Parts: sequence; structure tokens; C-alpha cells
Amino acid sequence: MHRVGIVLRHYSREAALSSVTVPDPKPSIPSANSNQLSWLALTLTPGLGPTRGRRLDEFFGSIDAVFNASLTELEAAGLPAPAAQSLGMGRSLELANDEAARAKAAGIELVAQDCPAYPSRLRQIYDPPLVLYVRGNVAALSQPGIAVAGTRHPTPYGVGMAERLACDLAARGLVIFSGLARGVDSAAHRGAVAGKGETVAVFGTGVDVMYPKENSRLTE
Repeated sequence: MHRVGIVLRHYSREAALSSVTVPDPKPSIPSANSNQLSWLALTLTPGLGPTRGRRLDEFFGSIDAVFNASLTELEAAGLPAPAAQSLGMGRSLELANDEAARAKAAGIELVAQDCPAYPSRLRQIYDPPLVLYVRGNVAALSQPGIAVAGTRHPTPYGVGMAERLACDLAARGLVIFSGLARGVDSAAHRGAVAGKGETVAVFGTGVDVMYPKENSRLTE
């Protein structure tokens, strides 16, 4: 499959966590893809964004150490109470296991930031996501490519040029990166498909929510 859809986050989560007096035992992290699940758990932790998640990993020395830390140690690391409770009581790992199961059922692959498949250049931006949700050819993310983006209301000339440029570049081995918006973005993907190349669509809504709906066939 030549096309791949990628999204940074696509399932809604409650922002608050009720405090409890006696926590349940932490669920164990499965041995397979344990790092992936750990990073996913950080993304689902309330009050913990990508930057704070990476700093937490650096503070404890490893992602595994974060989930072996006590509630007191997590609070000492400067975490907000809801985040420390979610991590310390195992709620974040429970959410991660549920999320991973749903992603697998939907044919979505999770790519954590320490995974070899995670694009190296994406790591260089100011605040890269901890986990990517990918449907399709994961290898396309790290191949040489070019971004094509533009207005949602292009002229006929603009549509034609976007398609032609994307088609020619894709036919010569470059992956086309774009959103999936109407207009230039969609034209770029159509051109890449016509050139029998590879194209990566970054979904603003997530790979489980098709928008705009008229691009369903293009996505397939």
C-alpha cells in the first residue's frame, strides 16, 4: 500500500482524574512494545504534554523508571496532582492498553518517539509528538520527500499546477507530504497517486475521522 495516513492524536480523553484514598495495584506493562505503551500512556496523562513528558523521561533517566516511580517521587518531579495520580496509580497505563487495542482493531500502528520508524526530522521541531498514529506504509514517513500545501480555494490553474508538480516529484521518488484539506492539499495527493508514488496525509481530525468526507475515495 503506497498511501499512509498519519495523525498525532485521535481519541478524546477526560481531562480530570478523581482522587482516591487507596490506589489499585499498577497494571504491569506488557513485555512486547512496552516502551511504545509507556510513551502512549504519557500522551494520555491529564496535564502532561509532549514537552513535560520528555522532561519526565530525562528526570528519571528512562521511560520505564517513570512508571516504576512512586506517587511521592512523581509529585517531587513537579507534576500537577492529576498527572502524578494518573501515572502513580496506573490509570495512564490502563488508558494506554485500551487505546492500543482500539488502534490495532482499526488497523492503526502506533509509532513512539524512540521507535526507529519515527521520522528523525520530526524530532527536530520544537515540540514533537510523543506518539504518531499511522495507517498504511510506515516506512514512507522517513523517506526523502517534499511538503505541498496551499489554499483551500485555489484557481483552476493552481489545482493543475499542484497536481502536476506532485505527480512529477512523486514519479521521481519523492514522497509528497500534505494535509487532507480541500484545494491544493487534495490536488497534491491526487498527483502523487497519478504518478504512482507515495504520499503522506496528515489528518487534522485523526485517521478515524474522515474530513472532508469527499476525500474518502482519495484516501482509500
